[in-house]
Amino acid sequence: MAHVAGPTAALAGVPAGLQAQGVWSGRRQLFVRFAAEAETATMYTADALANELRRSVSRSAYHSISISGRDPLANVDYLCAVFAKPPVDLPVMLDTDGQRPEAIPPLEKFVGLTQVTLDGTSFEASTERGLKTLHAAAEAGMQHALVLAPNEQTSDAQLLRIVEQARGVSGATMIVIHPPHGVPVDRDRRWMTLLERAAGLHNDVRFALRLPPPTGMR
Repeated sequence: MAHVAGPTAALAGVPAGLQAQGVWSGRRQLFVRFAAEAETATMYTADALANELRRSVSRSAYHSISISGRDPLANVDYLCAVFAKPPVDLPVMLDTDGQRPEAIPPLEKFVGLTQVTLDGTSFEASTERGLKTLHAAAEAGMQHALVLAPNEQTSDAQLLRIVEQARGVSGATMIVIHPPHGVPVDRDRRWMTLLERAAGLHNDVRFALRLPPPTGMR
């Protein structure tokens, strides 16, 4: 009987690197990166990716696996096929923009941490569905985190409103606020004041600098 190929996906490789942001920032990870339109992509079957992950873990030490890149939850059936293979003994983190909350439940057996990253350029458009993704992750029993990456135009009121909303979704939400690159945080008390106010709304809010590329990856 002919072998039936499993699902495939276009990946921008399976690189090793340091997580740039969020609750596992600085951790050495294997990145399953779904390719953006402008990136060079390689087609991986589910079998090929599972084998690549096992090979990489046998050769070096990693904290975890990060599923990231362009719209990873558009490939939820593929991810389920990959991680249903004989497992790699590492935690799995999903880094997503939060726009596909309906894709979270099928991954509950495989993903330990769902990290929803909201960018300051799209807070207004993406917050509602991002919070729904947080809720779905909480309901699935996953650890869940919200990463806020404001830009220079983002107001403190916007950030505090999102922190309060995330607390309403789940008291176990881990929230990380990253200031924009290049902001002189050592000379700007705005961030200390913001963190103090945010901590009054939710007991797990962290302030951290992102690791810039190429050291930091996501």
